[in-house]
Amino acid sequence: MSHANRFLFKNGVVLLPATDTPPVATFLEAHPGAYTTTRTHNSGSEILFWQRHLRRLSNSFQILLENNPKLVFPKPDIRSAQFWGLSNRRMTRDSLIGCLVDDSMRKAMPFVVKRRKLGEELAITALLSGNVENLEHSDGGLDVYLHVGGYVPPVFGIEENAARLAVVGRGRDFANAKYSDWVRLRKGLEKLRPPSVTELLLSNDGERILEGCLTNLFVVCCKDKHGDGNSIEHNALQNLSCIEVQTAPLSDGVLPGILRQVIIDICLKIGIPFREVAPSWSERELWTEAFITNSLRILQHVETIKVPREWKSIVSKNWDEITWVEKQLEDGPGKITSMLQKEVLRKADIETFPVALFEEKRRST
Repeated sequence: MSHANRFLFKNGVVLLPATDTPPVATFLEAHPGAYTTTRTHNSGSEILFWQRHLRRLSNSFQILLENNPKLVFPKPDIRSAQFWGLSNRRMTRDSLIGCLVDDSMRKAMPFVVKRRKLGEELAITALLSGNVENLEHSDGGLDVYLHVGGYVPPVFGIEENAARLAVVGRGRDFANAKYSDWVRLRKGLEKLRPPSVTELLLSNDGERILEGCLTNLFVVCCKDKHGDGNSIEHNALQNLSCIEVQTAPLSDGVLPGILRQVIIDICLKIGIPFREVAPSWSERELWTEAFITNSLRILQHVETIKVPREWKSIVSKNWDEITWVEKQLEDGPGKITSMLQKEVLRKADIETFPVALFEEKRRST
């Protein structure tokens, strides 16, 4: 993404010339708050799962406000009751946040659409940050930041876009909320990233794998401990009862990813056996496929997963001081992964939000 193709807005007002807008990770490190990231679809004409993202953004903000206010406010002495009780608001929390984000999008998206490259997709990050100077204002003391930039989605299924994963660190605090300080914290794990690894995974014990730093992890696991992955893969579509899709439950401390829930909904709808359980490294020989999800990549098949042979001492080491054990999966996406990819895209087409609606709302106000 070129500098000239990034835009930063605060409450709908563009803050910087496009050439000065930092990458989204740099922006998030500098601003406390709850955030969500999604992207457009169909050549920039629709936003993927926008209503789900708004709900998750509101939930994340409230969770952080109640449990660790300093993650959303510069000052740590703000409490939820104080924040929401300063005025007799007629709107609910979700309505207030939805209106504020919608107003910012209505101002920002027409500006971006006029300046983007034809047919280009856009990555959109919305961040809610507390403003203690404006707690009594109608906006409830919230600032809405929008970081928007060009995005090239990876092509599903090709070998060079396969995910290569390594388990390197413990699960996050307040994992049920998405917050900007995690961007800073995850940088500390980079010294453990082996070359060619594209995503870092989290685990509290080196056995049960929770999620990625930027993604949720799923494995397709053979139920028959006496079977073998090749025979299960061959028969998976004919006999789904012999496999199950696994991902760690929210109670283990993972982010409630938008695509994570979409995958769960699809599995339940079309009859793919599914279980919320953290994939166990000791049972990796039963894994026939694996994939990761997030709102930018959608669904990406996994080629390899590495885990340190000795877990307890990894914090004090660099990647090249660790002995790694590797699980090799297929070069391309398996049948279950490919089936789910198709179903996710079908669901995405149903749950998109037309970008043009923001322009229409702007004209009507």
